[in-house]
Amino acid sequence: MHQELQNLLHWIDLEAVEKDVWRGKTPGGTRRRLFGGHVAAQALMAAGRTVTDRAAHSLHIYFLRLGDPHTPIEYRVERLRDGRSYSARMVRALQHGQEILHASASFAELEQGGFEHQVSAPAVPPPAACLSWDEWAGPRLAQLPEPARLQFVRERPIEIRPVAPVDARAPHATEPEQQFWLRAPAEAGQLSDEPLLHQTIATYASDHTLLSSVLRPHGKTFMSRGMLAASVDHTIWFHRPFRMDQWLLYAQKSPIAFGGRGLALGHFFDESGTLVASMAQEGVVRQH
Repeated sequence: MHQELQNLLHWIDLEAVEKDVWRGKTPGGTRRRLFGGHVAAQALMAAGRTVTDRAAHSLHIYFLRLGDPHTPIEYRVERLRDGRSYSARMVRALQHGQEILHASASFAELEQGGFEHQVSAPAVPPPAACLSWDEWAGPRLAQLPEPARLQFVRERPIEIRPVAPVDARAPHATEPEQQFWLRAPAEAGQLSDEPLLHQTIATYASDHTLLSSVLRPHGKTFMSRGMLAASVDHTIWFHRPFRMDQWLLYAQKSPIAFGGRGLALGHFFDESGTLVASMAQEGVVRQH
């Protein structure tokens, strides 16, 4: 199994402190701030540990403060309701006595029948026809400044293959949409069948690249000089069972940017075109 994926599985394996209180690990190292997807994934895992025989169907996140990558996170779960079909949880993530994230999660039994429809997956090349970040960036790395270069060469727990990558050295304005293939780089059988595990990894992965779709129509990237971007909130809805060790297409689109904020919407489709999850994220996006 990929070392960075092993690290992610280690981080989301929370330590029980007392009833409904959990402690989450942080990556440490040279990072200056904690990746929002890391905290969101741990929050979902904390909520899920208090629910039996129900999978998550939605997670709503507010990012309140920057996380410290060198300090463990305490997760306090409040059991709001356990009904006949649904369970609701509230989660507070704390560091240094302050709340850095507030989450609400809902869990449900899988119902059979009922109305069914979905939007179609965009027509894109299969993952085998797309280059990985490393393969695409390799010839260009020497021309990038050091901070940007390190963003490409560092290992990631999620394998990402952009369908139409943007050259950060010379971005140009396009439609406010983009697509990526992604998966957890694990061999068959290395990840358990537990739905909560795959939903937690998906939550982590869903915070990658989504907000960058806001910059597409402006010919900018997060590496553009003076660019500031930070997630304010993030929501994910889980529609159908899926596995993160199989390729998912992450289709992203930004319908609006205004007032220093941008909204981005996303869908996860499996390789057959089945829609398995949807996301929405709003963030602060400014250039100084």
